[in-house]
Amino acid sequence: MKIINGRTMMVGGLMLLLVAVAGFSMANDDVKTEKENLMKSFPNLRIDSFRESPLKGLYEITAGEQVFYFSPEGYLFFGEIWSKDGKNLTAEIREKVVAERINGLPLDKALKIGNGPKKVIEFTDPDCPYCRKVDDFLAKRTDVTRYIYFVPLRRIHPDAEKKARYILSQPDRGKAFHEVFTGQLDGKPIAIADGVQQQQLEEMEKIAAGIGVRGTPALWIEGAHVNGADIQRISGLLDKGKEVSKPQSH
Repeated sequence: MKIINGRTMMVGGLMLLLVAVAGFSMANDDVKTEKENLMKSFPNLRIDSFRESPLKGLYEITAGEQVFYFSPEGYLFFGEIWSKDGKNLTAEIREKVVAERINGLPLDKALKIGNGPKKVIEFTDPDCPYCRKVDDFLAKRTDVTRYIYFVPLRRIHPDAEKKARYILSQPDRGKAFHEVFTGQLDGKPIAIADGVQQQQLEEMEKIAAGIGVRGTPALWIEGAHVNGADIQRISGLLDKGKEVSKPQSH
């Protein structure tokens, strides 16, 4: 510290601040340069973010739900980085990216059921037995608001698309959803014209693809991901935040 003309000046602190700012600027310049190098080497590559990775010398890239790495020598690496204490750092980044997308989902595009304080986002198939198992559990809860996107798995459930469009076309969608998911329409002809609600269903499928949903059921309960009909974990997240058991999916 120095006193000049009656003014106290934090010279040492100012120097440290200038060094820190300069270092930050240089780091940003390095990231910018390496990102430019990446795009020169892979001009058709579309990415969402580019930053330094936890491993010195590699840069972390996110593209959709994918996380991969770039070396300044001009190589792309697909794989996972683990810390010495057993944390999968790549998986953590992947989950963070998906969580951010979940928070930005257009909920007005979903089928809304219930008015409870706890938010449940579902990606479901009307003919998936595990999806019906999840619905059987959630339908008995009065503390949830469900935002449902249909993802019909056409190859194994050929009637799922028609059932999804039927639900979306009805004046009382909640009632139609209950009819379908409790099996009341199984094996029965469904009267719905070609193309009815096709656009809305395609929008739901696009939303699912955008966050990497490939199977059903897939749920986010108060922001926590549940893959499959893991009723014990779903119940735990809704009640006390428990996380146990193995997922089932179809």
